[in-house]
Amino acid sequence: MALEICVKAAAGAPDLLGDCPFSQRVLLTLEEKKVPYKAHYINTSDKPQWFLDVNPEGKVPVVKFDDKWVPDSDVIVGILEKYPEPPLATPPEFASVGSKIFSTFIQFLKSKDTNDGTERALLEELNALDEHLKKHGGPFIAGEKITAVDLSLAPKLYHLEVALGHFKKWSVPASLPHVHNYIEALFGRESFQKTKAAPQYVVAGWEPKVNP
Repeated sequence: MALEICVKAAAGAPDLLGDCPFSQRVLLTLEEKKVPYKAHYINTSDKPQWFLDVNPEGKVPVVKFDDKWVPDSDVIVGILEKYPEPPLATPPEFASVGSKIFSTFIQFLKSKDTNDGTERALLEELNALDEHLKKHGGPFIAGEKITAVDLSLAPKLYHLEVALGHFKKWSVPASLPHVHNYIEALFGRESFQKTKAAPQYVVAGWEPKVNP
């Protein structure tokens, strides 16, 4: 039986997947574990009443487990480990690798001052990721096999690439070859291609935050 999941719909395209990296993280996990699912696309600026009835906080993603709707991608991904193949749990010592990339990306993206240090902060995080991948051989954070930490980072790196490319004409420096190889390995997966939002919807999602 297919699991039901509510994810963000694209702005202006209610039948297409929107730009929520946390929704994509859960979809990636479902795809990697080959768990059948049925996705409901939710217009987050005009949420349907049935959705608010089952999920009063109104956040996506939510997944229905045993007749109960469960929010929070961290919690959902943890529950999905009950599907044993393939195991995606990240070794604890690698669980926080790259964890500050998303927040430093957002600060740099919103920044209007080129000298405020936000770009440097992001580069420091990407450098640390590059060093980790170099040291541990990659292509993924825990080595040869993809794990939950990669599925959490992949959508965030996609947002970084699309949004910074569009709004700041910025891209990950060529001096970080391991990060480039990592991004290529993630984005090239069938699970990623099936669950990514189109670039124009990623841009549309960030537009009001960049130019309020």
